[in-house]
Amino acid sequence: MNKFDLSNLSCPVPLQQYPHVLLAHGGGGKLMQQLIHQVFVPAFGSPETVLHDAATLRLKGDRIAMTTDSYVVHPLFFPGGDIGSMAVYGTVNDLAMAGARPLYLTAGFILEEGLPMSVLWQVVQSMRQAADRVGVKIVTGDTKVVDRGKGDGIFINTAGVGQVEFDGTISPKAIRPGDAILLNGDIGRHGIAIMAVREGLMFETAIESDLAPLSETVLALLEADIEVRCLRDLTRGGLASALHELATAAKVGIHIDERAITVREDVQGACEILGFDPLYLANEGRFVTFVPESDVDRALAILGPQAQKIGVVTESTSPPVTMTSQIGSTRAIDLLCGEQLPRIC
Repeated sequence: MNKFDLSNLSCPVPLQQYPHVLLAHGGGGKLMQQLIHQVFVPAFGSPETVLHDAATLRLKGDRIAMTTDSYVVHPLFFPGGDIGSMAVYGTVNDLAMAGARPLYLTAGFILEEGLPMSVLWQVVQSMRQAADRVGVKIVTGDTKVVDRGKGDGIFINTAGVGQVEFDGTISPKAIRPGDAILLNGDIGRHGIAIMAVREGLMFETAIESDLAPLSETVLALLEADIEVRCLRDLTRGGLASALHELATAAKVGIHIDERAITVREDVQGACEILGFDPLYLANEGRFVTFVPESDVDRALAILGPQAQKIGVVTESTSPPVTMTSQIGSTRAIDLLCGEQLPRIC
């Protein structure tokens, strides 16, 4: 039941009346949360369900984490990565958000009739190299072929299993008022990198995706005995959507400072031209960490020179997420009904 979230469901679009709207928008907004809440959670959920990036389970005394994800990014290749490396790193990162050491992956391929074998080979080799980099094995898989025009090249589904080696629990339910919120780097690059290729946009400097594995960094935090309360990677819906999901699940308020959030100048410029807000753009190598204030300095040292403390957890508030802007005013951070840019992962 990872990735399912019971967040703010106030978006005024009834699921039963407008199913085509949900399918058109997708993403990490209110409409997708309605779909999850009204369809998947009632069908598959249980009182023990924890709504997080990966499910943590016990198997004969051992704690394991398990997750699954599907990748439909368009185009298949983009600056900084491709659908193959994303399928490996994305699933490894979901395991990392549960504090697990990634071990094994599955790989399911939906291939469109007429796909050049050279493209498939390039994607498969990228997956192998990514798996070697993070030390996981792809141990089983499946292949299906669909009619020409029905699959857009390649879709990939991966499932991952990892071992949880520490005694604590990383979960939205562990977040407490007073916790610090740390961000490991700049935001928005992945979404803009995809958009630039998709629309043939040219910028003075190439904008590459931030696609990267996160498990090594997370495990370093845990091995240093940092009291990690919660982790969340900032994929679909970006930083703003992730914070909304966590605030709602933890029943707390979150306040962030825009001045502490790094957006590269070229990314900010592209956002201004295209009308995007970097707070909502997808990332593939960024995550937030919730830790007690006493652990902030040690955690930032491990997260690296780009990491910043961007906010704090407060008592439950309405709206649940607020932000101090660049000019010092305070405003609410809303949860979008849809997604600024679909098919980005």
